[in-house]
Amino acid sequence: MLDKLRQKNDVKIYSVFDEEFKTYGRVVKGYDFSEIVDFMKNNTGIPEQGNVYVASVPEMESMPVKNEVEDVLYGGMPVEIGYCNGRNSTYNGFEYHKGSEINVAVTPFMLVLGHVWEIEDNKFFVGNEKVFFVPEGTAIEMYETTLHLSPCKVTDEGFKGVVILPRGTNTPHAGKHQNGDSESVLLLQRNKWVLAHKDREPLVKQGAHIGLVGENKELYY
Repeated sequence: MLDKLRQKNDVKIYSVFDEEFKTYGRVVKGYDFSEIVDFMKNNTGIPEQGNVYVASVPEMESMPVKNEVEDVLYGGMPVEIGYCNGRNSTYNGFEYHKGSEINVAVTPFMLVLGHVWEIEDNKFFVGNEKVFFVPEGTAIEMYETTLHLSPCKVTDEGFKGVVILPRGTNTPHAGKHQNGDSESVLLLQRNKWVLAHKDREPLVKQGAHIGLVGENKELYY
């Protein structure tokens, strides 16, 4: 599949197993996510258009692996387990969090990634990102310095992915406001800083800062 993706696109497609992924994150091993993956396959759907994101799913959070993730992977800190399913094929926005994000690929998908240190004056310029293929069944950690957003599909059916984050991330934040820190302009929800492309209507309507500059690129499969 990776070879086909490379042939179809005018940007280089890397694998998360490649050396180039090391500044963005790592492949996570040693945790049994099989029960969560089975739940995702049997109990969550892919919308006909766009994406669906659910920050916290009690059924998945009741599974034993949550305690292992909290105790070891997050060093004793509380997490939420949710998912993102959809049919996205464009990269027209970025977000980042204070704390790593874990993705488990229930289906294969691509991720478009950048670094927070590549943001200049609250702008990120298309062309500085890298695209990575995540094979089905792979668990990855994306560091808090990694810009990311929704996965991109690699089949007509769309994608499914487990999303694990520090508890409370991506939920409404009534106390957000702008101050003398330029980063405050990017704060959209709890523990969620966003740069949107002007064409990413769902984010723009939420009040996201328009800061992704350049072509609204689409990835093909």
